[in-house]
Amino acid sequence: MSIFFILAAVLIRVLSHFDVMPHLPNFAPIAAMALFGGVYLGKKYALIIPVAAMFLADIFIGFYSPWIMLSVYGSFLLIGLIGLWLKNHKNVPNILGASLFGSIIFFLVTNFACWAVPHSLYPHNLQGLLQSYIMGLPFFRNTIMGDLFYVGLLFGLMEIVYKITRTWGLKKERNGFKLKRVERKRI
Repeated sequence: MSIFFILAAVLIRVLSHFDVMPHLPNFAPIAAMALFGGVYLGKKYALIIPVAAMFLADIFIGFYSPWIMLSVYGSFLLIGLIGLWLKNHKNVPNILGASLFGSIIFFLVTNFACWAVPHSLYPHNLQGLLQSYIMGLPFFRNTIMGDLFYVGLLFGLMEIVYKITRTWGLKKERNGFKLKRVERKRI
C-alpha cells in the first residue's frame, strides 16, 4: 500500500503541475495522505511516505527555495504525527479536527517560512509577518477544502473497504480472489 501512496501522490502532483489535471492552488492530497498514512500505515512509513512523494514529485517539477521546501516537508511530517495520534482516537469528529489542525499547521509554518527567508517579499517585522499571513488566506481556504475533500475520500473509502471485508470474506481461488459472504453465528 505504501508504494501505491507514493506513486499516486507523485502522479497527481506532477499532472496537476503541468495542467494535465487542473486544480485550485493548494487543493492537493498530500496532507490527507500524511494524515491517512499516520492512521493506517506503520510509524516509519507514515512519516516517510508524504515526504518521499513530495521529493519525487519535486524531481520532476523542480526544486524551489530550500527554506520553504523544508517548511513544506516539515509540515507534512507534523501532519503524519497527528495521524499517529489519530490512530488510537479515530472517529469522525477527531478525523475532521485533525484535518483542520493539519491545514492550520501547514498555513502557519509555510507562510512563516515565506516571511522569514532572506530576500522575502515581506519586510522582516511584525507588519510583514501579518501581511504574509493575510496574503496566504486565499490559499488557506483551498488548503482546507482540499484537505477535507481528500481526507473524506481516503478515510471514507477505507471504511467502506473495511465494512465489505468484514461482511464478505475473501476466498483464494485458482484465478485470484473471490468475495464470499461470511456467515455469522447468532447468539
